[in-house]
Amino acid sequence: MDSIYTRIEELCKGAGITVTELCRECQIPRATMSDFKQGRSKTLSASALSKIAEYFKVSVEYLIKGEMGKAGKEELKVALFGGAEVTDAMWDEVVRYAKYIKEREYGVK
Repeated sequence: MDSIYTRIEELCKGAGITVTELCRECQIPRATMSDFKQGRSKTLSASALSKIAEYFKVSVEYLIKGEMGKAGKEELKVALFGGAEVTDAMWDEVVRYAKYIKEREYGVK
């Protein structure tokens, strides 16, 4: 299972920034992230998670669980398909294609 820190690193890599740059942009002490990565801290504060989620335009739920909640999926479906009905098979294909692009462009699986 991916960790929160791994997801943050992947988001940084995809955005072409370092975790240090993210911390600077979000005004989160770098030591906070280092402690979290090394296991000296078991969690990030709600404030830190919220700032990171806002920076990357993802949900806090995505950072924590690695998956998008139902509300996020519905918003994406409307954005991608203009409100037309989207079957599970169609959605699965969109997700597979997005993963393919991510792997191709960023080498992230």
